[in-house]
Amino acid sequence: MACGLGLAGPTTLQAHAHGDGEGEELEPGEFRARPVITIEGHGGFENNLEGRPQHYAIDGLFGGVLEWGLENGGSLAIEAQVGQAAVWGEAEHFYGLVHIEEHEDDHHEEEEGHDEHAEEEHEDHGHSSGSPYRRTDVKGYLQVRYEPNEKLAFSAEWKPYYVTADQGDEETKGLKNEMVFGAIYAFGDGDVNFALGDGLETIADGIFISAKNATGWESDGMYVGNYTDVWPGFGFNYDLLNITISGGPRFYTPGSYAKLPSRTDWGGEIALELPVSKNAVLFAHWEPMYSTQGGEGWGKGFQHHIGSGVTFSF
Repeated sequence: MACGLGLAGPTTLQAHAHGDGEGEELEPGEFRARPVITIEGHGGFENNLEGRPQHYAIDGLFGGVLEWGLENGGSLAIEAQVGQAAVWGEAEHFYGLVHIEEHEDDHHEEEEGHDEHAEEEHEDHGHSSGSPYRRTDVKGYLQVRYEPNEKLAFSAEWKPYYVTADQGDEETKGLKNEMVFGAIYAFGDGDVNFALGDGLETIADGIFISAKNATGWESDGMYVGNYTDVWPGFGFNYDLLNITISGGPRFYTPGSYAKLPSRTDWGGEIALELPVSKNAVLFAHWEPMYSTQGGEGWGKGFQHHIGSGVTFSF
């Protein structure tokens, strides 16, 4: 729901996954606090669902990062941001949400006398026929990250999302929630820069493996489900451009509401980051996911999430 950039500092692990390219490693006992602003435009494309629903949003978040230096090159960081999300089409939601429209039967009963009305309703849902502007929601991001050393990091994230108004059967006013717990281990020192002449022999320095578990709830309190990603990856730089590629299985267990079995999906992410000044970093990411099983309100095939934006830190 939010793009956690890990803004605390350019450690080895951040060379593999979302480094902000600014500042220096903290000495043990040293403290740093920085305000941050993130602006991002992003979209979701659920090509495996009937009607191919889409969502688009422009987020404007502001907050700060607190970081403490630890022994052995480690750190403890707390990052928090909050702001508005201008929403077109569907609102952002937890991966795997099954789209079952309860009012569909009522539409069928009145189908003969209301064909034109049904067409308008379909267009208004923001599916392939268009994605109209909906409303301005509020979203947040809170992460606590602990790195005992330069090769290992643990994180806990809370991604609240407040829907500001009811939208028919699509959205219910209230607070959506997502909790994410993860870890990442770097096999090398992360110092891979092909623009500086590094060759294939340095690839091992950019290899890492990550694991995370995410759980989501809708704004009406409904438990959507949870998934676990165990993804190997490779991070490197080309001059100032940081590129991170990762992918693997997603072990997904939907909530009981979906009446679907657990399954193993497959996907990955490509993330780019480019510092353009001391205080600004451009970023972009693409996450394709392939669902391996279908069912009522859910189908086999790809979902995509893409986004790009800029983060300012001071």
